[in-house]
Amino acid sequence: MNLRYIECVQTVISSGSISSAARSMYVSQSAVSQMIQRIEKELGAFIFNRETDPISLTFAGEKYLNAAKEILAINARLQNEIYEISSEHRGRLRLGISLQRGMQLLPLIIPEFVRRYPHVQIELIEKGSYLLEKALHEGDCDIALITTEPKYPDISYTLLENEEVLLIAGKNSSFAMQHSNGDVISIKSVEDETFVSLQHGHSVRVIQDDLFRKNNIQPEILLETESLESAKNIAASGAALMLCPNVYLKYPKHFKDSIKYFHVQDLEYRRNFYFCHRMDMDLNRFMEGFFSIVKEKISLLRIGELL
Repeated sequence: MNLRYIECVQTVISSGSISSAARSMYVSQSAVSQMIQRIEKELGAFIFNRETDPISLTFAGEKYLNAAKEILAINARLQNEIYEISSEHRGRLRLGISLQRGMQLLPLIIPEFVRRYPHVQIELIEKGSYLLEKALHEGDCDIALITTEPKYPDISYTLLENEEVLLIAGKNSSFAMQHSNGDVISIKSVEDETFVSLQHGHSVRVIQDDLFRKNNIQPEILLETESLESAKNIAASGAALMLCPNVYLKYPKHFKDSIKYFHVQDLEYRRNFYFCHRMDMDLNRFMEGFFSIVKEKISLLRIGELL
């Protein structure tokens, strides 16, 4: 398969039309059409349903794209192997991490990584864990640090940390005054309280909504935000309660002194933080080095040496 042809097919599908793909690739529409025609001639089958909007793949097209992804993975592995042959400390690392985890971990990890591997280029991909897992599955990043439950059989998931979702309240709020730090709280007891929530699409919001629904409660939502930091600060001010993973109570350093946290009784949900990569891509020396640094820094965070 021609790598340029593979790029063409992927771009057509992601952009939804041949004309949009041509603009993205900075070529004429006829050039894209000619590449597609060559592919279809070689295959002896149509790869696109041109009658749908957006354009979609035929069954033959799906087979082609699946094979193409395998070829791209092989090519990426070859490139990394060539990098290692030329120099064990040179290459490119496409790193996926969520914005919130990046704020916590990257200032600790990147300086050490750069010190060890000064000639490795880092391409940072900051998205939610769901999208990063999908990008890893599709070969669009090399490794990802994500909070998820494993769902793809072609991805290796190495557990880094277990998370607990806690209830937090401002230290001087009326709710906090009635309880001691670390108390176990029944979620039904907060039915008449006000919450600050992350917007739909965040895993914590999924947990919150499911928890409320299963316990048949509908607390008032003060506001919804995309920013976990904003939500934390609102909760710390005493304006509302919040459900928050325990790992995000560790920073900034003064934050934990401004809140009380409580364990939620009978909470069945656990969030797991993983180091992930595709199984068909062997980790090279600097990727293994990155993994080693991640484990080291998370371990230090856990025991409080970096707090």
